[in-house]
Amino acid sequence: MVDTVHYALRITNCISHIRRAAGRITRRVLPLIFAMGCLSCSQQEPRADLVIANGAEPGSLDPATSKGLEELRIVMALWEGLMRVDPKTALPIPGLAERHEVSPDGKVYTFYLRANATWSTGQRITAHDFVYSWRRVLDPVTASEYAGQLFYLKNAEAYFNRTLKDPNELGVRALDDSTLRVELTNPTPFFLGLCAFQTLSVVPRDVVEKHGDDWMRVRPLPVSGPYQLERWSLNDRVRLRANPHYWDATNTHCQVVDLLPIRSASTAFNLYERGGLDIIWDKELIPSELFPILRPRSDFHSFNYLGTYFLRFNTTRKPLDDPRVRRALTMCIDKQRLVDKILKTGEVIGSHFVPPGTANCRSPEGLAFDPEGARQLLKEAGYPNGQGMRPIEYLFESVSGGGSVHSKIGVELQQMWQRELGIKVELRQMEKQVYLAAQRSLDYDVSRSTWIGDYNDPNTFLDLFRSNNGNNRTGWKNQPYDDLMDQASVLTDLDQRANLLRQAESILVRDEAPIAPLYFYSGFNYHNPDRISGIHGNVLDSHPINAIRVRKEPAR
Repeated sequence: MVDTVHYALRITNCISHIRRAAGRITRRVLPLIFAMGCLSCSQQEPRADLVIANGAEPGSLDPATSKGLEELRIVMALWEGLMRVDPKTALPIPGLAERHEVSPDGKVYTFYLRANATWSTGQRITAHDFVYSWRRVLDPVTASEYAGQLFYLKNAEAYFNRTLKDPNELGVRALDDSTLRVELTNPTPFFLGLCAFQTLSVVPRDVVEKHGDDWMRVRPLPVSGPYQLERWSLNDRVRLRANPHYWDATNTHCQVVDLLPIRSASTAFNLYERGGLDIIWDKELIPSELFPILRPRSDFHSFNYLGTYFLRFNTTRKPLDDPRVRRALTMCIDKQRLVDKILKTGEVIGSHFVPPGTANCRSPEGLAFDPEGARQLLKEAGYPNGQGMRPIEYLFESVSGGGSVHSKIGVELQQMWQRELGIKVELRQMEKQVYLAAQRSLDYDVSRSTWIGDYNDPNTFLDLFRSNNGNNRTGWKNQPYDDLMDQASVLTDLDQRANLLRQAESILVRDEAPIAPLYFYSGFNYHNPDRISGIHGNVLDSHPINAIRVRKEPAR
């Protein structure tokens, strides 16, 4: 972990010894000492109103190129789109557009921007800014892995693939400064949810074009969301300050927010217990051995949400290019053992990819735990009892301090595949950003993966594995799958659409198996409800920071 955190832990331990020896330092004083001495770059810097453990160091805060959860949380605070996310329901609600109209055929949306929609510099945000921002996402030079979120626009995919050169033919244009017209290829029932997703946020054209790749370094950086970027100190924190020019600034409750790049569960939990953190977002930042003890506490908040933990197979590498090998590996995973032994927090094992509770979804059952059937498949593929098969490399991201859920699952998979199939597995862990780069470049055999729904529809999961989706990261291309997804995209009849998506998912998790679903996430965050409010369990696990309130003193 970073030097400041090591220093923090040393100070914490010293304070604990002093308290036991002298008995005069009270629990109420400890958080103040810790915050003043350990959490600031300089000892004179006051503590932020809200301090959050945010996981890995962000790789980008540009809406067009951000992709990890730790990045997208911050992006949501800095940038806004036509719609935004309701903190209670996670449904799309008006953002920079105060209202919209939809044509009778469901293919044309007209958005009307707020009169008080301005950049943090006070300049007006216009419909032309949105046209520029969306074109930028679709420009292949930007290399946005979420560009597919805009493929529902007329001519968008052709523009992204460079078979269409003229951006004026895209289905987005400004009718005037305040009015944006969007034309879709087909009716898209979840389009407003896309308009609330971070990739479709508006960015300042003048700054981006003037400074190029360094535009995020500009200070003050013109932002469109509830917070400004005051500081991004590598391996220390991202500090946000409330944006006074945000159209809904009166409802931004915390003025200064720090998000700390902590990957060690023991460090995060220790900081929280000492008062140095207000919120731990992720279950991975709580020591798993403490879950049975912590679950009854009021700090422990769990809820159902749309998230799947799964494995990606690199289908471009032998022997994983053979579906029989991929299916065999999947059928030897005792998922219930993983959940019961390692997680212990209410996760449900999954054989399909789309989580239960997703709207308008009828997922099929995938491959069941069947070691004998797996051995037969491996024999048919030419590797009886694993003979002749090279060692398989299992990739996951490292977490400082060791003992992470990812590493524990890796060890269990290693043992299962060796025991049941005779396959040797080598564990390979990397720092988060390097791990993501390895996935994107297909520099792996099998990789642990997570997907959290961007909106409440099966499409946010199944669209991921289209041949042209930047987040596919398996090398798998299947024309029947693409065709089913295309057919489903033009249907307005939800029953017919659900049946086509079921067929597509069956190809994904049964027939071809470029992925192996393991379990569905049980949502989690850790905070003191007597002190923190405004965080609501919802199906997207989306919690806008500006909606969070902090009491200065715990309730008595």
